[in-house]
Amino acid sequence: MPMSIIQGDITTMRVDAIVNAANPQLKQGGGVCGAIFRTAGASRLQRACDALAPVPVGKAVITDGFGLPARYIIHTPGPVWRGGTHGEAQQLASCYQSSLELAAAHGCASVAFPLISAGIYGFPAGEAIRIALEQIEVFLAQPGHGTMDVSLVLFDAATHRLALRVHDDLRPSCRP
Repeated sequence: MPMSIIQGDITTMRVDAIVNAANPQLKQGGGVCGAIFRTAGASRLQRACDALAPVPVGKAVITDGFGLPARYIIHTPGPVWRGGTHGEAQQLASCYQSSLELAAAHGCASVAFPLISAGIYGFPAGEAIRIALEQIEVFLAQPGHGTMDVSLVLFDAATHRLALRVHDDLRPSCRP
């Protein structure tokens, strides 16, 4: 089950698809969404997104990668954190499930995810990482999906270190 946790810039990943932490209207935003739009070519990507919007939280749609090294961009609106009692965890899990299923349906052998909803949407980073890693592992354990290369790409060093700790807590048998 090829899964990796990487510190880096998702817009530079040479994969079949990168995932955009989108808003439901698929409009250019800030953070990772803004970086993806700028690198891909904002006007072309916005036209493609406008044709697909709106997208419900937890679902996913796909566009060309335009100016990115990735062939596709998978757009998934994550939940806004409202204290954890409004189904946020289930919605976030659905973001990863929907994105991975869409990637598989489009023949993607490699996918790179940002940490969905942990930026301006306020989802606690540790919990968002746990959900991301669990959903990726569940997907990769399914028949026919184990060869997909899935990366969680984290921009800053502190979040990367946190992700490695969460991963170790989830998979203690994988410790060196």
